[in-house]
Amino acid sequence: MNPSAGFSLDAWSQPQLQAVEAALSAWVTADTVPALGWGAPAGLVDAMRYAVLDGGKRLRPLLALAAYEAASSSTASRQPSSAALRAACAVELIHAYSLVHDDMPCMDNDVLRRGKPTVHVQFGEAGALLAGDALQALAFELLTPDDGSVPLAVQGRLCAVLARAAGSTGMAGGQAIDLASVGHALDEQALRHMHQLKTGALLQASVMMGAACGQVSDAAQRALSDYGRALGLAFQVVDDVLDVTADSATLGKTAGKDADHDKPTYVSLMGLEGSRRYARDLLEQAHAALARSGLENTQALAALADRVLDRSH
Repeated sequence: MNPSAGFSLDAWSQPQLQAVEAALSAWVTADTVPALGWGAPAGLVDAMRYAVLDGGKRLRPLLALAAYEAASSSTASRQPSSAALRAACAVELIHAYSLVHDDMPCMDNDVLRRGKPTVHVQFGEAGALLAGDALQALAFELLTPDDGSVPLAVQGRLCAVLARAAGSTGMAGGQAIDLASVGHALDEQALRHMHQLKTGALLQASVMMGAACGQVSDAAQRALSDYGRALGLAFQVVDDVLDVTADSATLGKTAGKDADHDKPTYVSLMGLEGSRRYARDLLEQAHAALARSGLENTQALAALADRVLDRSH
């Protein structure tokens, strides 16, 4: 039985999103990005806020908060702890920085993101590069507060998970494979590996960072990791489908750019219906992993997985 049955994801996510938006707005400011003791240049902070605020579905923060809820037996988990909220915001900052850099002319050279001009179009290439760098650094600063609100051991675990997901064995490595694969046919194994790094690693890390802020058994942790892996790949498969079937206004970014750039995708490999079937199979794997976890409060995680698949309809 699907644990999300009868569960309202919108009702659950509304206060979570409000907490994330308020925290991001408070933390992405000149006060938290000091420069030579006088505060960061206004242009840099403006570009950072433009990149991260007022846009996006916030899937990664929601995954972190849902995993924290599943990993916590206390009803107080309905309100995110300081560690969980910082983890949720940190993973969104890494995601935002990656989009800023991916959209630049040296990468995908895109002009539309989240329904508005990309950061390099709005602030110039140098401004976009620096904004992305600063967002990445700020993510780790959020995970290491010196006020005692996050235990040092938890800080270390969160930083390790996020660094691995963002670096050469995660998102950056996947992007490098993606750039090197333009114009080349990849088999399913190679395509899966690329997307598990480029897209899946950060989504999986969102789940594991949330879990790290609570307490779960080793078996439950492995199950949550399997859930995150299946969901992360499903997200990319659906993204490939949407790149073919949706328009730019719906996506909030340029549609059809993968085909225009001759990039290997699941649709180019499996076809449209084959890709949709594969996404459904991955959703079933995600739900099965949640069932194996033995955790009680997995309704939000299950509903988020369903929402990922719903994007294709």
